Amino acid sequence: MKSFSPQLTRRQTIRSLAGGGLLLPGLLSEMMQGAAAGSDPVNPLAPKPPHFAPKAKRVIFLFMTGAVSHVDTFDPKPFLTKNHGQPHSEKRVYKGSDWEFKRYGQSGIPVSDLFPHIGGVIDDICVIKSMKNINGDHFGATIGIHTGSATFNRPSIGSWVSYGLGTENQNLPSFMVIAPEMPYAGAQSWGSDFLPVLHQGTRIVPGPEPIANMHRRVATREMQVTELDMLEYFNRQHLKGRETDTNLSARIKSFETAFGMQAQAPEAFDLSRESDATLKLYGLERGTTTGFGWQCLAARRLAERGVRFVEVIDGGTRIDHNWDAHAKMANYNRLAKNVDWPIAGLIKDLKARGMFDDTLVVWTTEFGRSPLVPDPTAEGRGHHAKTYCSWLAGAGVKGGMTFGESDEMGWEVAEDVMGVHDFQATILHLLGLDHTKLTYRHAGRDYRLTDVHGRVVHEILS
Repeated sequence: MKSFSPQLTRRQTIRSLAGGGLLLPGLLSEMMQGAAAGSDPVNPLAPKPPHFAPKAKRVIFLFMTGAVSHVDTFDPKPFLTKNHGQPHSEKRVYKGSDWEFKRYGQSGIPVSDLFPHIGGVIDDICVIKSMKNINGDHFGATIGIHTGSATFNRPSIGSWVSYGLGTENQNLPSFMVIAPEMPYAGAQSWGSDFLPVLHQGTRIVPGPEPIANMHRRVATREMQVTELDMLEYFNRQHLKGRETDTNLSARIKSFETAFGMQAQAPEAFDLSRESDATLKLYGLERGTTTGFGWQCLAARRLAERGVRFVEVIDGGTRIDHNWDAHAKMANYNRLAKNVDWPIAGLIKDLKARGMFDDTLVVWTTEFGRSPLVPDPTAEGRGHHAKTYCSWLAGAGVKGGMTFGESDEMGWEVAEDVMGVHDFQATILHLLGLDHTKLTYRHAGRDYRLTDVHGRVVHEILS
């Protein structure tokens, strides 16, 4: 016997429920009006105008968990190589890099052998060699680079961007985080804290189903729409008299976004639509659903579909699964190989698609590694937040240049310090946001990402 699955429209379903006595007359009337008029309440994620004309429309934020050594990647120190194993003080000796540096591109910027493919696109990159974080432990430094505070819960930079600009695509979250593992600060890295919860990052876990419950459970889309309409009706009734509760409004909106994601997210994460040439750019084999190459390509697809801020996180908190090389710097050979090709491929892909000029690519970590070790036999490096490296590329950024300098041993900033608040202020500026004006009233005062600090580093802007 053949099964019978009628394809009811939204209006037919509402009438069917009414005919069965399952809807009260008042509820029926409001739902029918909504179905006819397509009414849409105030949307907290609606696109908002920036403070001034932006260079960047979106951000892809690449975060390397564990603290990448600056003196082994983008900040060569001949002084350390010359004095390797020699005493600096009674308890510490100098440690040179285990890798050679080469000059790449027309700019001649030196990059270590760990990143030959990034070296190949160095003329598109501005390397910042004078970063300084506000904390020297992983947790505090991770939330510092993300939220501007190393001690208190604050909204993440992605949440601030979502709050300030909204999103162009109402069927996908404005802020998404592709993270196979949790970083040291956990979900605080993408939390919204006192901002409406709708602005927090949506975590994506690489695999066959990157987002749980991505496919609807009811028989038809029309039935699901009707269910959501009924839920929205009761939510709106509950909201009356509580209009100032932004979290409640955001939670109501989240149901709509989740519904939209079921329509668009499966397509966004379907990499089978990409050409063999594109997959090769990211070092991917067809059918792969994990790995940093998958993360980078998924990030490009999300950015292409209007997601305002996409963060890509490499590594977690497990020993030897991130860049925290206390014991063995040799682990960098494996870690760098995992990200070098995909990152270079991402830049090439954005350029080929005409997205590079209005997409800001950020590469950063929580701090650097120490140029000093306890004894000549030490194979790893300790934490070092006094100076380290990050880089920017794409929209509004001068490529093929370096900014700032550390001293001869990579211990302190010697020239043009860029603190985390300066870094954040510059990213917001490229998005058309004045970091001093992007504020939110909470607990009796106006808060902002950069607190009372930060300057826009115009020297690196085109």
